[in-house]
This record gives sequence, C-alpha cells and structure tokens, in this order.
Amino acid sequence: MGSGATTLDTADGPAFAVALSEGALHLTGDFRMDEAPAIWRELHRSTEGARGGSLTVDLSGTHAIDGAVMALIVALRTELAARGVRTDIQGTPSHLRSLVELYGVEAPPEKRKKREPESAIAQVGRATVRMGEGLEGVIAFLGELVVSGLALARSPRKGHLKEVPPLVERAGADAVPIVVVINFLVGFVMAYQASSQASGELAVFGAALYIADLVGLTVTRELAPLMTAIIVCGRSGAAFAAEIGSMKISGELDALRTFGLRPFAWLVVPRVLALVLIVPALTLVADVVGVLGGLCAGVASLGLSVKGYFIETREAVGLWDVGQGVIKSVVFAIAIALIACQQGFSVSGGAEGVGKRTTSTVVMSLFALVVLDAIFTIILQEFGR
Repeated sequence: MGSGATTLDTADGPAFAVALSEGALHLTGDFRMDEAPAIWRELHRSTEGARGGSLTVDLSGTHAIDGAVMALIVALRTELAARGVRTDIQGTPSHLRSLVELYGVEAPPEKRKKREPESAIAQVGRATVRMGEGLEGVIAFLGELVVSGLALARSPRKGHLKEVPPLVERAGADAVPIVVVINFLVGFVMAYQASSQASGELAVFGAALYIADLVGLTVTRELAPLMTAIIVCGRSGAAFAAEIGSMKISGELDALRTFGLRPFAWLVVPRVLALVLIVPALTLVADVVGVLGGLCAGVASLGLSVKGYFIETREAVGLWDVGQGVIKSVVFAIAIALIACQQGFSVSGGAEGVGKRTTSTVVMSLFALVVLDAIFTIILQEFGR
C-alpha cells in the first residue's frame, strides 16, 4: 500500500482529511453528507492499490460523521474485503460509537473496570436508603391523595367515580371464595391444634369450651383482617400496579393529561375508595367463616355442642373486638392501594419494569401490613383495648 494525504478545503477551512500511512487510514475532521461524493473519491483513491493484508480505519480524529458517510465506509470495507483486505475500525469517539454500531461495524470494546466486591455494610446502607426513598414516595403519594380527595369533594365530576363499582366487584365479589376458604381453614387449624391440649390436661378442668374464646378473639382481632388484607394485596394490589404501569408505558397517562384530566384523581382515588369499601366487608365475612372453622374442629375433635360453642363465642367476643379488626382493615386497604398505585406510577423500562414494580408492590405491601398490625397491637395494648 502506498501512503499519502488528501484534504478537502471549504470557505471556512479544512472540512475533512483522509490520510493513508503505515497500514492505517486516518480520517480527520467533519464528514458530512454534502461532501459525500468527494469523500467517496478520496476514500477510493487512498485505497485503490490495496491488495491483501489488513487495513485499519482510524476514526479518532473525526468530529462528526453522517449516516450517509458511514454507509460509504461500510461499502469501502465490502470492496476491500473482495480484494482480500481485512478492515478494522479503531479509535471511535464515544459520541460516534452508537452510529458505528448501528451500521454493523464493531467498535473496539471498552476496557471494563474490575468490579470490586461490595461490603455487607455498604449493601445494608444502600438497601436502607432505597427503603427510605420508597417510604418518602408513599408519604408524598398520601399527601397527593388527600389533596385530590378534597378537590373531588368540591367537584365530583372531575373524578372517575363511576369506576368504583366495577373495581369493588373485581376486588370484592371475585375475592369472596378464596377469602372464605382461607379463613375457614385458619379457624379450623387453630382450633384443631388447640384441641390436642384441651382434650388432655385442660379437659379435667372443663376448659375445652374455651377453644371458642381462643378462636373468636384471635380471628376477629388479628387473623381475619390480616389474612384478608394479604389476599387483597396479592390479587388487587398487584393488579392495580400492573394496570397503571402498563398505562404509563403505553402513554395513556400522558393522554389523560392532554385531555386536562389529573391521572391521580382519575386512577388512584377510585381504587382507594374501592378497597376502603370492600376490605372491611370481606373482613366481616372472614370473621364469620373463621368462627365456623373453629366450630367444625371443636365439634369434631372435642365433642362440643354447636349451641354451647356459639354461646361461649358470643360471651367472649364483643363489638369492640370486631370493630378493631374492621378499623385495621380500613388502614390496610389504604396502605395496599397507595403502595400499588405508587409503584404503578413509578414503572419505567417496558414490560420488565412492570414486572419488577408488580413484585415490589406485593413485597412492600406485605411488609407494611405486618408493621401496621404491630403498631396497632402496641397502641391498643397501651390503651388497654
């Protein structure tokens, strides 16, 4: 191969330069589509004597390359390959690498820095910061819910309240079978496990009947609202996050804003109202079937009478026991709806992002339910309730 340099001058100065030296073709300057014919002539002239061997195209001195000129370089590589010349691209600037890769020309791989292992303390710290950011987002979401709720109270037509009944049906009526089965089995298992102790030493003191107290109080105060909330979290919470996340990915949230509608009032408020209405009702259903589950176990394993079991349950379980479970369920419903909608609005990155946020919704909701239940227990214990 020979060597030489060719420069094309314009009124403002040299636009580009093509230089062949020591087996390398150096491209310098701006390679624009307007000079494409001249660029092709210079590229062809500089390599017309190349036969066999290898040739390096050095792009380190280029400031800009148009797509049309990049296509010429690809055509030059094809022509040289027919003559037995292997061509490599080197020195691609970072701002041109995506264009070079787009045209199927491999840029030189960057040297990756060796990843140092992260210490356990750093991982805990990073997870804590991420959890704090998530908590901050949920609190901000709660504040926006209050503002949107007050705005809708003044102008109900700006909301999408007609969506509440279908949401209640999906989150409530469709969830009744699984709520009934789960809570019935919870009451049954609890009474059955306690019956082994009650049928032994406690039977001497006539304490077997107190199985009704154990099941009734535990179900109404703790298990019914908590198990119902967990079921709603897995069904409706994940569905809410996936729905809103898909709407964000497809641009439907931007369409709502274009029509002058607030996505928060249009999407979040109806879902919060739906869960606040239906979760307490499901909790009351869970109370009844949980007690019935305990009744079945008590009658089957301890020989208790149905009438005696119900009388003992009525004496042990008061209105406040049922009421505190209902109050818990309302707070649980708000937490599930807020977390699900907040995660849905935070979706990014396509279908994979929707999946990640849906998973995060279930995990964060379960954690929030346990924490809220513990807070309720401590507060009620302090007030003697």
